[in-house]
Amino acid sequence: MRSSLHRRGIVLGLLIAVGGFAIDLYIPAFAAIARDLRTDPGRVQLTMTAYFLAVGVGQVVYGPISDAIGRRRPIFAGLAVFVAGSVWAALAPSIDALIAARLLQGFGAAATAVVPLAVISDEYEGPDAARLLTLAMLSLSVSPILAPTLGGLLVQFGSWRLIFIVLTAVAAAGAAMVARMLPETLPPERRTSAEPRRIAATYAGLIADRRFIAPLAVAGFGQSVLLTFIAGSPFVFVTLHGMPPALFGGLFALHAAALIGVSQSAAALLRRFGARRVLGAASLVCAAAGLLLGCLAASGVTALVPFVALTLVIFTSLGLVMPVGFMTAVGPFAATAGAAAALGVALELAMSTTATLVLSASQDGTARPMALIMAAASCGACITWMTFAPAPETAVTG
Repeated sequence: MRSSLHRRGIVLGLLIAVGGFAIDLYIPAFAAIARDLRTDPGRVQLTMTAYFLAVGVGQVVYGPISDAIGRRRPIFAGLAVFVAGSVWAALAPSIDALIAARLLQGFGAAATAVVPLAVISDEYEGPDAARLLTLAMLSLSVSPILAPTLGGLLVQFGSWRLIFIVLTAVAAAGAAMVARMLPETLPPERRTSAEPRRIAATYAGLIADRRFIAPLAVAGFGQSVLLTFIAGSPFVFVTLHGMPPALFGGLFALHAAALIGVSQSAAALLRRFGARRVLGAASLVCAAAGLLLGCLAASGVTALVPFVALTLVIFTSLGLVMPVGFMTAVGPFAATAGAAAALGVALELAMSTTATLVLSASQDGTARPMALIMAAASCGACITWMTFAPAPETAVTG
């Protein structure tokens, strides 16, 4: 059982990482693209905006479709669209062509973001589902650490176009692994209709159901904390504190290790204490550390050691808040797992994107905006769970 779960985690992890690599591998290429295509940085930024837009739209399409026709075909279709977009981007003669290619690429990547989560719900529940999700998310957690370095090397010693060749190879590898190692997990008798009115009704029912929306909001607040740190920490640590980029990379890796390490204990904790207690305790720790971080920053404290210590505590708690929150939300809706996963990922993305937009708009040359947004989001997770949590359940056994 455990070896099977690990094999499934490797396949799903590679699929989920496809979309992450298309973001993180690409970031170091902005300046080279602007220079090569004779455009301004703002136009290059539109290539990333187009990608995120397509991912968000694609998720709400692929989820219900996978509930209707099964999981494998939407995965293969998404990977094929992703490869087409990658090849187009590698050959793009202008910035407008690159924007269009990234739009196509993002629509393909949406399948790799949402359908693997539905696969987990098809086969596992409770602690095993949480464990498989954390295994699958390992690759996504590694992406922000390794991919920018690889992307920088490709740009420095080759061309930014090589990035899209690498992404094509990653998608092809994912398709090969799915073909060999991922059987269909949704049998015909459990499939649902893809009629638009029924899809709309499914989404409306999920949003109105406290079992779904409360834990999902907790996970969304957690992801908002994470992305706020990812977006703001380079300025805080490198620019404000003069930390060398290599040291900052090590610090970022330490935070990722804290999140990943704790997430691997999620299954055991769920079996012993149940989701309500685990999520409540983790969100409380996250809120306490976030609130203290916000108070320190607001009072003008600039010492690096307490700042790092508190962000590490926050990341430790996020290792439980995000995976347990998401699987607690999706778990009760196995009959529409694709739609639930799609809506869940889309809502999390909307929350975390909003947090990063607020961070960008509130920059004042200090660490206060990042710290205060992290504090607000972490407190939001705790308050949401304490207010809307389901009734206490007994610990899960097995």
